[in-house]
Amino acid sequence: MNSLNYNNILITGGSGYIGSVLVPALLYLNYNVTVIDNFYYKQTSLLPNCYSKNFTIINGDCRDEKLLTEHLNKCGVVIPLAAIVGAPLCSKDPFNAKSINEDAIIKLCSLLKEGHRVIYPTTNSGYGIGQKGKFCDENTPLNPISLYGKTKVAAEKAVLGRKNSISYRLATVFGTSSRMRLDLLVNDFVYRAVNDKCVTIFEGHFKRNYIHIRDVVRAFLFAISNFSRMKGNAYNVGLNKANLSKLELCAIIKKSLPEFIFREDSTGFDLDKRDYIVSNDKLMSLGFNPLDSLESGIEELKKAYVFIKNNHYSNV
Repeated sequence: MNSLNYNNILITGGSGYIGSVLVPALLYLNYNVTVIDNFYYKQTSLLPNCYSKNFTIINGDCRDEKLLTEHLNKCGVVIPLAAIVGAPLCSKDPFNAKSINEDAIIKLCSLLKEGHRVIYPTTNSGYGIGQKGKFCDENTPLNPISLYGKTKVAAEKAVLGRKNSISYRLATVFGTSSRMRLDLLVNDFVYRAVNDKCVTIFEGHFKRNYIHIRDVVRAFLFAISNFSRMKGNAYNVGLNKANLSKLELCAIIKKSLPEFIFREDSTGFDLDKRDYIVSNDKLMSLGFNPLDSLESGIEELKKAYVFIKNNHYSNV
């Protein structure tokens, strides 16, 4: 008999960029939320949620087997957000990248009961370099080229190896969070457009897909509500209208910030070599539709950068 309570949700890394938007959304819907986080960046983004009797916060490590087991017994849904995120940071800290992004997820899967529901966020950078003019969908072979992509692909394999799981292959996320990040491409370029009025681009033809952070949160809520018909599958999560090269992205930013100047430097290179366009039709065929456009996100970021003036918010 399954005794798991699906109103109780465990989130590792829940005080990060995505978790800081997701947690209050879940509490608003009366879920009981437990967050395990080591607060590596000394973030206080979840402070406004401490009023809620439905909110539990633990200062701990996502690799702590005893801690995980204790709290897995109290929850029915698990959202593992804890990760070393991005190609540059993973290259800088390869040990923890593999330990947290891959090994910890494999260990988590071994601790789960059959009835536990997992909604796992990975990255569509697992597609690596796509075929020119051909959309990557969920059947496209994964070919990660960065350590970040490789660890996340390995973790997704473990997650989908159990029946009761969903994997979300997230496009590059943008938008504001109370635990802000400036190192994400849209967030970074708009920051530079607002403060420096210019940016130099390497390999400007490289394309990728984008999604607003609030739409990522909506996708998690959608998965919780529609888990039974979605389980056992991976889904791309992005904006079909936002498969853009870096140069195309800058041109859109310039429409909102006319003083912005951008140029391409052919002598440099991008550490993150991914280059692909993505189809998000599979998830949208189930009834999920993103609500926030790239343009609205740029306007939002312009307001945020009135008072965010340093790189303290970057994962570097």
